[in-house]
Amino acid sequence: MTKYLTKKLLYAVLILWSVATVVFWLFSASFPSPEDILVTDRTDEATLNAIKKDLQLDQPLHVQYLRFMNDLLPVSVYQNDRIPAVRGLTAYSGSEKTVLIKMPYLRRSFQTGQPASVLIRQAFIGTLVLALAAIVMATLIGIFFGVLSSIKQGSWLDRSLLFVSTLGISIPSFFSAIIFSWLFGYVWSEFTGLSVVGSLYEIDAFEGKTLALKNLILPALALGIRPLAIITQLTRNAMLDALAKDYIRTAKSKGLSKRNIYFKHALKSALNPVITSISGWFASLLAGAFFVEFIFSWNGLGSLTIRALETSDLPVIMGCIVFIAALFVLINMLVDVLYTFLDPRIRLES
Repeated sequence: MTKYLTKKLLYAVLILWSVATVVFWLFSASFPSPEDILVTDRTDEATLNAIKKDLQLDQPLHVQYLRFMNDLLPVSVYQNDRIPAVRGLTAYSGSEKTVLIKMPYLRRSFQTGQPASVLIRQAFIGTLVLALAAIVMATLIGIFFGVLSSIKQGSWLDRSLLFVSTLGISIPSFFSAIIFSWLFGYVWSEFTGLSVVGSLYEIDAFEGKTLALKNLILPALALGIRPLAIITQLTRNAMLDALAKDYIRTAKSKGLSKRNIYFKHALKSALNPVITSISGWFASLLAGAFFVEFIFSWNGLGSLTIRALETSDLPVIMGCIVFIAALFVLINMLVDVLYTFLDPRIRLES
């Protein structure tokens, strides 16, 4: 087990290092120089050099890369005149250099001057709420439709659900977001009470900041439509396989009710592949909400990244991508570790 976890951890570190490396060289080479964006025609040479030093752009790219990777490491070495404003423990303090034990430092936004980690943390709350709402909706409705389709196999209801789920798999999230926002938020807004755009909180001049859960409906539906369709088909197929097993025939011969057979015996064994799909889709939804958030003006990681791309805010762009990659790696590691406890065969193979 220790060897298995060590191997997974090494893979995670390798993946994160690869992502950080590609992100740095890709955006540093393709984006305009940040000091060219922030300065004006009246900026003198001394001010320009001060801006470069403050943004840590006063060295060649390979040195900037080493500093970038040093910022991301949990144990970092800094010159005493370049220690960032981060929380951490001082492991060593010398006359020229200091060793810090800290969280990854994502630097400060070029546009606002705020730490990129603060902006990402604030935006992540909105993305997390949206992804949770989407996956809960997709799971509950998808399992219900899948069980119903398997029970009514071959009927018009089964064929209708298969057709709708296939259509849901084929439609990209950004397209369904456009359709839902136009149809339910604009054309039928008088009946639905929903708007084209929205956020988790609404600000009123008299009532102040209030929670607006109704604004969560359309973006969660647009984001969750594909996992809902996949979970429907997975549940249906898994249920049909379970219903063909010998122990189900034995249960029927003993005179157990259909409710017990379907929900207590068949569904219980059919949920394993569904849970696998749900865990994978949840990680995808956390990172794949970009266009849905942008279309609905939802304050999340997607909107933050797109705004950063528009303004060439490199620390925020690179911070968002590295953060999302870390989320993927963490969730996949947790799922793999969970499987080793749930399935003895995986533990034996590891």
